[in-house]
Amino acid sequence: MAKAIHSMIRVLNEDVSKAFYSAAFGLQTAGRLDFETFTLVYLSNEESGFEVELTVNKGRTTPYDLGDGYGHLAFSVDDLNAEHARMKALELKIRDIVEFKHDGILLARFFFVEDPDGYKIEVLQRDGRYQ
Repeated sequence: MAKAIHSMIRVLNEDVSKAFYSAAFGLQTAGRLDFETFTLVYLSNEESGFEVELTVNKGRTTPYDLGDGYGHLAFSVDDLNAEHARMKALELKIRDIVEFKHDGILLARFFFVEDPDGYKIEVLQRDGRYQ
């Protein structure tokens, strides 16, 4: 059986990205590999063994074009309202909380926050399949 272990995103500024993921999701550096032309930074927290892998291409000065193919990362939280208020107080780029329904039945409550490179991150209330 396969096990998901990380998702990679390309970022322009390692320090700015690490600060965002730490403030927003409590992710800390779990590993760092420095190569001649790029650096890999693995971020995680105690909630899960899954990691976000930041790829920093050295010498890059222009933001990445995310195009129309990128979806999003997702994190689940115990108290969506509290996390929304906390991130708003941090002045992160967040959207309003949304209720997602199917056939009139509530499936999920969530909001999106945007990281410094423009990646959208979904924050879901822990419930049902979104544990």
